[in-house]
This record gives sequence, C-alpha cells and structure tokens, in this order.
Amino acid sequence: MRILLLAHSFNSLTQRLFGLLRQQGHQVSVELDIADVVTEEAVAMFQPDLLLAPFLKRRIPESVWTRTVCLVVHPGIPGDRGPSALDWMMLRDEAHWGVSVLQAVADFDAGEVWAWQPFDVRPQATKSSLYRREVTQAAVLAVLCALARFVPGQLKPAAAAKSTPSNATNAGQWHPQMTQDSRRIHWNLDTTAAVLQKIAAADGSPGVLDTLFFQPCRLFDAHPASAKVVSQFFSSAPGELLARRGPALLKRTTDGAVWVSHVRPDDGIATRDESTKLLKLASTRVFAEQAASLPELAVPLMRDDAEWDELRYREIGPEGARIGWLDFEFYNGAMSERQCIRLRDALRWIRTRPTQVLVLAGGQDFFSNGIHLHDIEAAQRVAGDSAADASWRNINAMNDVTLEVLTLTDRITVAALHANAGAGGCFLALAADLVWAHEGVVLNPHYKNMGNLYGSEYWTYSLPRRMPEANCRALMQERMPLCAAQAVASGLLDACFGSDSATFKTQVLERCLAMAGTADLAPRIMAKQAQREHDEMDKPLAAYREEELTRMKRNFYGFDPSYHVARHHFVFRKPHAWTPRHLALHRDLKPALTPLKPT
Repeated sequence: MRILLLAHSFNSLTQRLFGLLRQQGHQVSVELDIADVVTEEAVAMFQPDLLLAPFLKRRIPESVWTRTVCLVVHPGIPGDRGPSALDWMMLRDEAHWGVSVLQAVADFDAGEVWAWQPFDVRPQATKSSLYRREVTQAAVLAVLCALARFVPGQLKPAAAAKSTPSNATNAGQWHPQMTQDSRRIHWNLDTTAAVLQKIAAADGSPGVLDTLFFQPCRLFDAHPASAKVVSQFFSSAPGELLARRGPALLKRTTDGAVWVSHVRPDDGIATRDESTKLLKLASTRVFAEQAASLPELAVPLMRDDAEWDELRYREIGPEGARIGWLDFEFYNGAMSERQCIRLRDALRWIRTRPTQVLVLAGGQDFFSNGIHLHDIEAAQRVAGDSAADASWRNINAMNDVTLEVLTLTDRITVAALHANAGAGGCFLALAADLVWAHEGVVLNPHYKNMGNLYGSEYWTYSLPRRMPEANCRALMQERMPLCAAQAVASGLLDACFGSDSATFKTQVLERCLAMAGTADLAPRIMAKQAQREHDEMDKPLAAYREEELTRMKRNFYGFDPSYHVARHHFVFRKPHAWTPRHLALHRDLKPALTPLKPT
C-alpha cells in the first residue's frame, strides 16, 4: 500500500513503524504535522491508500479524513480519550493498559476502533520508558492488525475489531490535559512510592513542578534511595536535600528518600527571548554551587541492585569462562563530557578484571545517543566557555571511550543493544567485536541530521570493516532509521534476536556464557589481537581520529553555523518549518496534483 505517516515529530514510534512498513513492502512517506494546508498538499501529492498518525497533537483536517482512511494511534484502551492518557493511567496505578488504533473523526479519540493491543504496565517504569517499550510494541501489533482490516477504496474496515476490554472503566470519558495541581508532590505527606509515581508519570514532559534550594524547577528521572543511604539521614525532615551522587540530588520523603537526576528551572514566566530559556540538565549541574556543600555518596561499580547510579558492573560465570556486564544508564542516552570520562575510567578498571567476554549493555531505554547536546547548549551561558569548546571537549571524551573498546584486545567484546541508538552511540557500539540487538531496536547510524556533522567515534575505521565503501557512503548520506533486522541484512549488526528487551537480555547472557566457555575462545582472541596489530600497522587509529576531528572542528568552529542552529532547534524543540526531503518522499514525485479542497 501507499501509506502516509503524519506525525508531530519523527519520534521513536514513528521511526519504528516507518522502518517496519517499508520492510514489509509498503511505499511509505512522512509528512510532519505543520499546518492543515501542508497535510492537504501531502495527501494530494502522494495519494495514499491510507494515512497513519502515530503521534499527533492536533486534529487531522476534515478535508482529509472524510476522503481518506486516517488511522490515529492512541496510547490508551478503547474508550479512553484525551491528551494525557499515559499520565492519568500511571497516577491511577493501572496494572494493565493498551494502545488503540482509531479512525479520525471530528472529535479527538472518538472514532471507530480498528484495533487495540493490551500490555502489562511494567512496575516502576517511567512514562517515557513505557512509551518507548511497551506502548511502541503494542502500537506496532495494533497497527498491523488494523492494516489487515483495510479494504482499498472503502472508508470502513472489513470486519469487527477485538472486543472492548473488561477493565475499560473510563469508556467514553474525556480526560483533560493533566495540570501541575494533579502532579504536585506533598513532601510532608507523600511516601517514596507516591513521589516516584508522580515524577514517573511526568517524565519526558512536562516534569513535576517543585522547588530545590528555594528555586522553582521541574523534576525528572527519580530513583529510590537504598535503606543503607536513608539510614545515614534518619533525623532529617521530609523535603530536605541530603546528598549528591553523579547527576542526582537526594531528597527526603516521609519514609525514605529519592535521587532526582534531572531538573529544568522554571520561573513561571513565558518568554520569547532565547537567551533566557531554560534547559533540562543534570541536577548537580543546574545547582552546582549549592550542591557543593552536600556530602557526595559515591558507590563502587560492583554493588547491590538496590543502590542506584548511572554505571553498574557485575561478573557472571565460573573462573576461566566468566563474562563482565557493564550497564551505563545515561538519561535519554546522552553522554556528557563528565559521563564519558566516568565510562572511560570504568572501562580502564574493567581491563584489570579476569573475564573472557565483556558485554556493553548501555541503557534500558537507549544504548547511547552520543554527545550531550543539552549540556553543550548550556555552555554558551557559562563565562569563558562556548558551545564550540564544549562540543570539542565532548567529542574528544566520546572518542576516548570508543578507543578503550577498540583496544580491549584480551577478551571478546559484545555491544548488546537493549534499546535504540543514534549517531555517536551507534558507532560506540560498532567498536565492539559483536553487535547484537532485539527486533524492536531502531538505529540512526548517521550524523548529518544535526547540521551536517561529519561525525567521529572512529566511524571511518569501524564502519568499513562491516560493509563496502559504497554502502557506507549511502548509509551516512541517506539519514534513514534502520530497524534491527534491516541493520543485520546490511551488515551493520551481527545478529537480531528476542522480541523484547527482557527476552533479549536472557538470551545475550546465555550466548555470552556459552562463548566464554568454548575451546576456540583463546584462538579467537589471538586472531583479534593479530587483526588489530595489522590494522594499526596499515593505518593507526590516531590517524582516523585526527582526520575525523579535523572535519568536526570545521563543524564546531567554521563559518557554517548549521550544526549550532540545528542543535539549538533540537534542544528547545522548535516547531518544524518543513518536513526533511529525505522523509517526505512524496515531494520528489513528478506529477503536480491539485490540493484537496474542503467538502
């Protein structure tokens, strides 16, 4: 079929559907929801059999949905209506939820349900994490079911949809946009579980309005403190700030404490002045001066599950056939200079450990997305610093991490992608000997979308090891997302297995334990070392780095401001003025068609 994806932005769900539908043989094009007239023009140009809206914030124009089948993905069970579906669901503490695919009509979420797919709500998950994992997986299944009911030339589906769920207690009800009044934390009353639930239901956007150090700000990404940590502050009062760790500040609750890793200052004043807009950043960066007086509660890499930190390392298996497992759970997959240095130092320490296989597991919601654009943007407001200087430091720190992986030649390294990866995060993964992912992972192995960045992380060494030069060039120029199965077919990944993150993790562990115990592991490691020595003689890694950074320096310091403009638009979520041409394939079609007119 010809399917037009209409979306507010090209987000993770839209990318997943884009790749999957193309993989199934459909002709798919994308139009960002900029204005009604633009949508009408796109439909007239592409003449789709069906319009699919995975992520919208506005109504589809009546001139479109009355003539073309328009299916909207809603993150709620049949009967649930409104823009804060997941937020309300999480505050109601639902154990089961679902995704509906409904036909667009005049009212929001009021059309006929073509398909819906239930899912279990993962305990203690944040809204953004649920969206990227359970909601996305359920949406894919529901969309495929809805497409199976499509009849060419008809506006109605072929057969009845799955029956309404028995737990649809809110059927037919409209739930409004959730306000901060519903999210408010009452530190003198709320338990740790209640505080975590409120912050989790607002994670990603809009955050929970609160105060730290008497300054209004929005809280994001909270984690429970261990009983051991709480016991150190037994006499402290609820709401009191107690300590710091990595990006996070520790705040007391009525029965424990929570680590709050990210905040966005909020003075409550709407402004159009770009110089005064505020960024979401690590809590200890936003309140660096105030936090300096708090005790720092550092923890070792190898520790108990209950103790939260961004990095965690453990070892599994018998002596002589042991694997190391390194998690680096960086918020939204962004890696600041500080985080890169921590990861680099962790890898240097891991070199001393007696393991045969090292698993680089990244994070559960993102493997990595490369350099930290929010941190870089914030550098512009620091006296004596600049975005160009911060970019330069950050990319060099990313390169140092990648170099540690490339030169770890006394064991086999496996990059296990439990979640999506983009830009430098992809090429950090490609530094490993083996790169695996599950079928729900989407990769964006390119840099050009960020103002024509050339890219580094030794990609000019790692990528040609996996595919011919012409394929490398096409991959970097086309800027298209790749589903895991497509990435395996292209040679970018070595294997794709497991339907979800949990299944994948179990199978990765089994495969790596088996690998660590095989008789041919030692010869395999020797062959790896010989290949690295040969490659170094042919062209040193330092030469690849120098060539890449020469190009990157022009991006950061040169006369072309494209990177700085693109970064600024990205971190402040500026509305799109047009759909990128590499996504809007219909705009390259030759026939000039007459736009639709309202009926």
